[in-house]
Amino acid sequence: MLVEGVSDQVAVETLAVRAGRDLRAEGVSVLPMGGATNIATFIEQLKRLGPDVRMAGLCDEREERFFQRQLAHVYICVVDLEDELIRALGAGAVEQVIDDQGDLGSLRIMQKQPDQQGRTVEQQLRRFMGTRSGRKIHYASVLVEALDLSRVPRPLEQLLAYV
Repeated sequence: MLVEGVSDQVAVETLAVRAGRDLRAEGVSVLPMGGATNIATFIEQLKRLGPDVRMAGLCDEREERFFQRQLAHVYICVVDLEDELIRALGAGAVEQVIDDQGDLGSLRIMQKQPDQQGRTVEQQLRRFMGTRSGRKIHYASVLVEALDLSRVPRPLEQLLAYV
């Protein structure tokens, strides 16, 4: 599985464990590429492993064009993975997770900033995930842990079903 970044990798791997899957034992790797524009390089390296290597990708909708040119099986997050998780959980549940992680005060400070005024709570939550180094990776895991498995975002569900 080719994913854009480490937060995507963490989300996929966390969800797989929650679903009772051992991707490594199944011979499945989740490879963060450091951005969608690196996909061609990764695919060329994977093709060297042999013709039986199955590939699939998970990407944000704005990066779809890079993935669609290279892969037959692409699962697209509307806006991005964080947006998918926020919609699946609901803003209130995401705020509760943020509170449980001790970050609610930081979220509230960010929400008071002038550039956050007029944005929806969901937009503010997405922005919050990217305001500090490592936060997207951390919240990828804890948000997936908080998910009701009957409400897994469709792109994640489809990706895991494919592999």
